[in-house]
Amino acid sequence: MSFKVFLSRSATITLLCLSALQPALSQDTLTVNLQEFIEKGISASGQVAYERGATDLAENHVDMAKAQRLLPNINLNSQHGVVPGVISQVPGLSEGQYYLDPNLENDWEDWAVFTRAELNAVQPIYTWGAINSAVKAAEEGAKAAEFQFEAVNAEAEFQLFELYYSYLLAIEITRILDDANSQLEKVEETLQEMREEGNSDFEEADIFKLDIFKTEFQTQRVEVQQSLDFVKRMWNYALQSAQGVTYVPEEQFLDPLPYVIEEYSFYENSAVQSRSELRGVEAGIEALKSSVDATKAQQYPLLFLGINGSFAHTPNRPRQTNPFIINNTNYASAGVGFGIRQNLNFQSLRNRVERTEIEYQRVNDLHKAVTDGIVLETNEKYREAVIADSKLNQTEEALKIARNWVRNEQLNYDLGFGDVENLLDAVQKELELRLNVKQNTFDVNKKVAALYKASGISVLQLYTNE
Repeated sequence: MSFKVFLSRSATITLLCLSALQPALSQDTLTVNLQEFIEKGISASGQVAYERGATDLAENHVDMAKAQRLLPNINLNSQHGVVPGVISQVPGLSEGQYYLDPNLENDWEDWAVFTRAELNAVQPIYTWGAINSAVKAAEEGAKAAEFQFEAVNAEAEFQLFELYYSYLLAIEITRILDDANSQLEKVEETLQEMREEGNSDFEEADIFKLDIFKTEFQTQRVEVQQSLDFVKRMWNYALQSAQGVTYVPEEQFLDPLPYVIEEYSFYENSAVQSRSELRGVEAGIEALKSSVDATKAQQYPLLFLGINGSFAHTPNRPRQTNPFIINNTNYASAGVGFGIRQNLNFQSLRNRVERTEIEYQRVNDLHKAVTDGIVLETNEKYREAVIADSKLNQTEEALKIARNWVRNEQLNYDLGFGDVENLLDAVQKELELRLNVKQNTFDVNKKVAALYKASGISVLQLYTNE
């Protein structure tokens, strides 16, 4: 197996859209299973948090649309200041009739606080369904945002799934290389004994071959150790581990997850019915359909109820008794009435309707495009899962043969007529196949998880099947 391939495959998990890295010093070690790891990783994910905010905004938009049903326009304004009083020189003229004095004067020695408040409100009575359509469009938009959040969440689950099993793969490869190192030490001891005993079957070239193999082997061990360290750092990155806390997987062995690959039609049907991306587009279609209705309704007159109230009070400015005369510093008035509002820019209205209809058609076309993409993706993931399953089975069979080969070569050495080159070839092939089995186990788990994700099935279902 190529360890560079292992490194490059593991490196892909760095594309996780998670929060900023915080260094951690390993003091307390906590174990987590796959489900706990994914839950912790998602709770620390910046991308998931960002999409969750988008759903909150969509819900807020729904609340704003519903708020248009009751008094969507209500304002209260007030003014305050100081003004002089008034004085009349007409004998016997009451304060309520000061408007009759053409020579009424300001009294600059009499100041008082002026207060005025005005309340205006508009209540829609009939909008041709514009408000209800706008509310429905907002609700469907909120559903679309929720489906988008679920899609991002599913992608994060898959990436964390891959990261979890990358740790197990690194542990297994380290363990295999430790076992292989023990085998090499035994071979070296045997060769040294043959050299010391002057065995006629011993050749000095065997020592050189073993030394070359050990050198290449040590290089591989360094690569694997670096891969393990890399995965550990990525775990801290994903889980946002607190300082002094290190997480490790609860399992210590990488085994195939329990799965049964069904017929392709099962996964395609599941994808078409369950994929969040497709559900989101369908919600978007409904949202734009309602938006078209709301835009069309704006072409017609709006019937509304208007409410107006105004009050002003200034102690040194007397209220006038004539209903046709209003002292704007001391009065009270209220009014309720019906009104009609019509936008007369019909060309602009038609353009808005046309634009909304074009958007509606585009999202219908998007539904077909997304469906095509999902079917192609599911087909590809199914092919990869079947191939990975077959590779694992064949590699396990080859490993059984390689182990028999190693035992046979070791037995020949014990009997004194073994060949060092054959033994090294057998040990190398067994090592390679052991590594391939674990790599293929990782691949089949990953490929089946990718098939589940493409089919709209949570990858955690693989874990709960155990």
